[in-house]
Amino acid sequence: MAKTITTRYDVAEHLRTLEEMAAYLEACLQEADGDAAFIAKALGDIARARGMTQVARDAGLSRESLYKTLSGERSPDFDTILKVVGALGLKLHAQARGN
Repeated sequence: MAKTITTRYDVAEHLRTLEEMAAYLEACLQEADGDAAFIAKALGDIARARGMTQVARDAGLSRESLYKTLSGERSPDFDTILKVVGALGLKLHAQARGN
């Protein structure tokens, strides 16, 4: 019987274009249900896909700080979220909630 080898799935390996990153963030925003740490983790996935060092530099943060902030283990400040979103080349938007 052949042995099955599995590897850990890393979404960052599949986020290649800015459009894919935006779609992933949009899907995570819809699924988050108010969980800021979940959104931070999604931003961390996107940042890893873009290159954490460059994103940290563009956001004005240290790489270590960015890793901690986007680990999904804590809820970052909204100011930090906005810096990271901007550094990723993305933007947040709002729309009216449907009934």
